[in-house]
Amino acid sequence: MEINNAFLAKFDIRLTYWMARNGILFLRLSVGIIFLWYGFLKFFPDVSSAESIATRTIEMLSFGMISGKLAMLILASWETLIGFGLISGYFLRETLLLLFVQMAGTLTPLFLFPAETFTIFPWVPTLEGQYIFKNLVIISAGIVIGATVRGGRLMSAPANDIS
Repeated sequence: MEINNAFLAKFDIRLTYWMARNGILFLRLSVGIIFLWYGFLKFFPDVSSAESIATRTIEMLSFGMISGKLAMLILASWETLIGFGLISGYFLRETLLLLFVQMAGTLTPLFLFPAETFTIFPWVPTLEGQYIFKNLVIISAGIVIGATVRGGRLMSAPANDIS
């Protein structure tokens, strides 16, 4: 059975429109689920793989004023709040502010603990370093989601190309 080019073109257009209509929602929900899930894990001692480096980072950034246990409670609450905000879609500006501040904090171990985040600095990250670097995608997702808080939308084709 041969599929003609006109059918493929129509399918491609419909698929592209569908992705433009739903992409931001899926992005917001998926990042929200990640934050909710990882944040929830931090409420339980010795469950989160990021617990050790996160607590030491917060202790160092707070000059020892915030203990490891309190750091995890704050981080768990912060991340679950971001997750709920992204999933619900409410208070997106405030949620994205929390996200970007949290992301700045998550990148600091690369500089504070390079021996733990790289096997060869700055080219070969450890597993913890890779875990931190994936946050660049989350930062980009936050930027894309942030572009929609004033009504911005993805377009499936340039405005002059839509028929």
